[in-house]
Amino acid sequence: MPTTCETHVDFTVLDAASLLAIALGGTVGAQNGPAATRPRVVTGAAVVGVWRSPDGTVKLQLRRDGTYAGEVAGRRRPARGTYLVDGESVVLRDDSGLQTPVHVHDGELEMAGHRLRPAGV
Repeated sequence: MPTTCETHVDFTVLDAASLLAIALGGTVGAQNGPAATRPRVVTGAAVVGVWRSPDGTVKLQLRRDGTYAGEVAGRRRPARGTYLVDGESVVLRDDSGLQTPVHVHDGELEMAGHRLRPAGV
């Protein structure tokens, strides 16, 4: 009986949260534990302002009109585009269409491995 061998290539792209959930045996967004709490929702007003990394290498300005401007030390072209607040996260979309997730946690922003604090702090 002849059989055919078809190669299957999976091009799934996973973010860090998905990979961590797989490694820990859970699912992304799963509520673990007996007392599930309501997810915290961040409003746009909570993130508006200037944010900086402690070492000064990253600066992010989130404006009230839904636009942002960012600077990264060593990068020639400043980042700019629009942002959208989504639950506990902010999604930056630059002029080229690239999307960057920013997580809001304990009064800080976490973006691409950088912790950003309000510039006045």
